[in-house]
Amino acid sequence: MAARSTRDVAYTARLTGLEAWWKRLLDVQRPYRNYLRTLQPGRFLEVGCGLGRNLLNARDFAAGLGIDHNPTSVEVARSRGLAALTTDEFHRSPLAVQGSFDSLLLSHVLEHLAPDEALSLLRTYLPFVREAGQVIIVTPQEAGYRSDPTHVTFVDFEASARLLTATGVALARQESFPFPRWVGRFFTYNEFVTVGQVGQPR
Repeated sequence: MAARSTRDVAYTARLTGLEAWWKRLLDVQRPYRNYLRTLQPGRFLEVGCGLGRNLLNARDFAAGLGIDHNPTSVEVARSRGLAALTTDEFHRSPLAVQGSFDSLLLSHVLEHLAPDEALSLLRTYLPFVREAGQVIIVTPQEAGYRSDPTHVTFVDFEASARLLTATGVALARQESFPFPRWVGRFFTYNEFVTVGQVGQPR
């Protein structure tokens, strides 16, 4: 059964199904793991952590806490020994302290939201990032966007920059990863990466 929402059990099953054995054998996550290291996320809060791929990638060099609105995905992440909470659990927990994280990571999240929802999400979680901390936004390019029926908004460099501007976050850098921008038209895993720097606490 196809997932109709990222909250569905079917969506967790879809993500799990993408974790093919040959991907683990070839360590296809290595370039993404190394790239995440260069971003120096420090103690980071990942909103929309899914099964915990980024938490796994970062655990040798950063301390990540993942949150997600899909409880089934959170259960999978926890079963892998990762720090993960549902969004409701996070807001009730002692970890929900303003200014306590070095970075906010939104990886493959905003494309699932309408623009006003994306703005609301960013405004909700920005207060948890310290002054001079980072906001890291990762979204799929064309081929990746087409690969998931739950995607509703194509979030390119311009859209990510607008979100940062609307929330008072300074744009620091934008890159196409792992290949040049044009590759994203046919390579599913090419990504827009936008990094912003947080100014005064809101």
